[in-house]
Amino acid sequence: MKRWKKLGCLGVLVMLAAVCCAGPAVLAAAVVKNRGGAAVGGASVSAAAAGIPERMMAAYLTGAAQIGAHVPACKGMRWQVLAGIARVESDHASGRLVGVSGDIQPLIIGLRLDGSGAGGNTTAIRDTDNGHWDNDAEYERAVGPFQFLPETFRAYGKDGNKDGVINPHNADDAAASAAVYLCGKGRNLGDREQLRKAIHTYNLSWAYVDDVMSGIDRYNSLGRTPALPSGNVGAVVQAALAQQGLPYSWGGGGPSGPTTGICCSPGGQDGRTVTGFDCSGLTQFAYAKAGITLPRTAAMQAGVGRRIPASAGYNALRPGDLIFFGYSPTADSTIHHVGIYLGEGKMINAPRPGKPVRIDPVTSMPDYAGGARLL
Repeated sequence: MKRWKKLGCLGVLVMLAAVCCAGPAVLAAAVVKNRGGAAVGGASVSAAAAGIPERMMAAYLTGAAQIGAHVPACKGMRWQVLAGIARVESDHASGRLVGVSGDIQPLIIGLRLDGSGAGGNTTAIRDTDNGHWDNDAEYERAVGPFQFLPETFRAYGKDGNKDGVINPHNADDAAASAAVYLCGKGRNLGDREQLRKAIHTYNLSWAYVDDVMSGIDRYNSLGRTPALPSGNVGAVVQAALAQQGLPYSWGGGGPSGPTTGICCSPGGQDGRTVTGFDCSGLTQFAYAKAGITLPRTAAMQAGVGRRIPASAGYNALRPGDLIFFGYSPTADSTIHHVGIYLGEGKMINAPRPGKPVRIDPVTSMPDYAGGARLL
């Protein structure tokens, strides 16, 4: 495979045409490889159909997608399991604002575990975090959408949104941590009895287990994946979703993950000081999970796969498709931005310097230039 010289998401004029999202010094044909994998298809369900806020659904997807990096032996972890827990613990952070980065405000803090009997609390649990997460330096309180005790979260906490901070009040961090806790040393959560036992370790009440399982069963009945099919398309989309919150880096990222970029964006960002992704670096990374090697720039990525013209409209797109934006919808050389279509008018993308990888409406950017289907 050729080595591509990074030039950043965007800013290079080639023959008077703006080419955004990292440009190679030498143009060359795209190298497309596909390992195959599970068949694409299967039922799908939207977050709305499940009654789950979109940002929380994204956190559950992220937590499930990351489990292989934390507990490789774990089997059967899926978004429905995490949603089942969070439904009981916080009603999916109901009444709170969940930011793009996953941070939740106001904080979700449980009852004071002082043995008073309130809420069934009969065993006093003394403070272990000096009030750092629960604002109580005397007794413990459960924290975040998954209601971790601070001591437990310190043992199992993971950085789900890759921002360098592990925080139980962040939806991505909490979901990834709950996935690790439930998986233990390598449970098979596809086995109903093992799943029930895992949930029982979360709360030593079989009534609690039944309540969580009723939610999981409901989510299972709605479909296996939220707004995306299984197989390679699911791998691509989940890989991109798992990068939410990572910073935009001009010229940063690639098939192996986030990297520092280059100097400098039109707005002045020096990518050499930021580890993250630009728009085409993110798509390179996500498609690598399906065995597909994309070229470095958005404009060149438009030449890979089956092109979907802008004239066909957004309805012609399917989850997993690349979605492009350019100054001329019929001239690929003018394409300046690329994202991955999620369905229901949403895309995951690295928007621009100062904005992290996030979910945006496809209408958040002008100059729609169609898409490309590789899967």
